[in-house]
Formats: sequence, C-alpha cells, structure tokens
Amino acid sequence: MNPESAEFVIHNKSGLHTRPGAVLVNIAKQFSSDIQIANVTSAGKPVNAKSLMKLMGIGVRSGHTIRVEATGEDARKAIEAISEGIASGLGE
Repeated sequence: MNPESAEFVIHNKSGLHTRPGAVLVNIAKQFSSDIQIANVTSAGKPVNAKSLMKLMGIGVRSGHTIRVEATGEDARKAIEAISEGIASGLGE
C-alpha cells in the first residue's frame, strides 16, 4: 500500500503549541492508518502524529512547513481531514 503524503504551511501565530497540536493529534487518532509528521523547515525526522508529546518535540513554529505521510486503508481520508483541520486553524 503506497503512502499518501502532503505538505502544509502552519499559519497559527504560535505554531503548533499544545492546543492546535492536540486538535491535530485528535484528528489523526480518528484514522487507523499510520500517520507521521515531519517538520520540513528544520529537516526533522518524522514522528507519530497520534502522540502530542512527539508532535511538540518537533518544534513547529508559524510559517514552518510540515510533511504529513499516512499509510493504511484510510490514508487519503486522513490526509484530507488533516488538511481541513490545518486550513481551519486547528481550533484557533
């Protein structure tokens, strides 16, 4: 099964701090696919998108680009849901 991936620029004023990070994690947890997020701007390694602690550890600031990669039967739906969440400001 080929992974689905997409890149997004984070426009939240404070980046992916706890509140928008938790919204992103909760979106990811709705899907059975393995979802990884990497901070492309800082050339970081991918982390599990379903772990808030790991997501906080990649230091995504406003203006940073992240790459989301999902592998599994609902991978495309997961990427679409994350895209919508980011576009709507992740609860901010």
